[in-house]
Amino acid sequence: MTSTTQRAVLIRAYGGAAAAELAEIAKPTAGQGQVLVRVRAAGVNGIDWKVREGYVRDAFPLQLPAVLGIELAGVVEAVGPGASRFRVGDRVMGPLGGLGAYADFVAVAEANVVPTPQGLDDVQAAGIPVAAVAAWQSLHLAGPIVAGQRILIHGAAGGLGGYAVQYAKRAGAEVFATASTAHVEYVRSLGADHVIDYKTQRFESITQDIDLVLDYVGGEVLDRSWQVLTKDGAIVGTTSPDILARTPAGRRGLWFVNKADAALLERLAAEIAQGTLISKLSEVVGFDGIPAAIERNRTEPRIGKVVADFSR
Repeated sequence: MTSTTQRAVLIRAYGGAAAAELAEIAKPTAGQGQVLVRVRAAGVNGIDWKVREGYVRDAFPLQLPAVLGIELAGVVEAVGPGASRFRVGDRVMGPLGGLGAYADFVAVAEANVVPTPQGLDDVQAAGIPVAAVAAWQSLHLAGPIVAGQRILIHGAAGGLGGYAVQYAKRAGAEVFATASTAHVEYVRSLGADHVIDYKTQRFESITQDIDLVLDYVGGEVLDRSWQVLTKDGAIVGTTSPDILARTPAGRRGLWFVNKADAALLERLAAEIAQGTLISKLSEVVGFDGIPAAIERNRTEPRIGKVVADFSR
């Protein structure tokens, strides 16, 4: 690599595990309202393999080749024109609001990133921006959460689910959660009132009168979930872009799309740094391990998040 190039993980065409490749690309510069961040760590997300395989090409059209990765933590390397919130050397974390985090340097809108709290290292920080905020926003998408509501969370041990269990419990909801056998105790430790082992139990034979389903799994889990809802209940889906087409007549299904919210991220990151909100990392990989980690995210259910440490 020269001083004008950098490492990146990108796709040149949609495809399977081999489509995500290590490459050398031009180093960017910070544009209007942007900061150039030297990336120290980046979170691995389910959207990575869906983008790679072309599953979301209608919702998120891409110009190929495209660098993958949607969230990062690092250090401000340069400040673009019109950007004033940060100085060179500041530690920052945040979502990109698009793709490109799997590169040594990323130009990102300064409005999207927040200062990294002192109590968090970059690897911890990189796993927070998307899941912590998306879990909060998806929980509240269908309306305010009130004490006593019955909420069912599918995929409760994952990056989104782990936060959603904690938020729902804090709001006074009665929390039902599905997880694999190996993750039942972890989900219980987050505060879930009823944890259903989806490998040995069918949630629809155990739960009923659910006011809100948070579906972080999709597929047939979504289709089986309508029957457990109350008459006015809703399902919020994050993995099924076709949820509206799959919503039965007279039912309420909502498709969730994450939006950057710097103020909310700053508040949640501070709570994680203070230890009042649990953020779980299941695996840390090196930069060269990102393509394989993306594929493992597709094939193996995880507790919490996987993060790439760029110094490895």
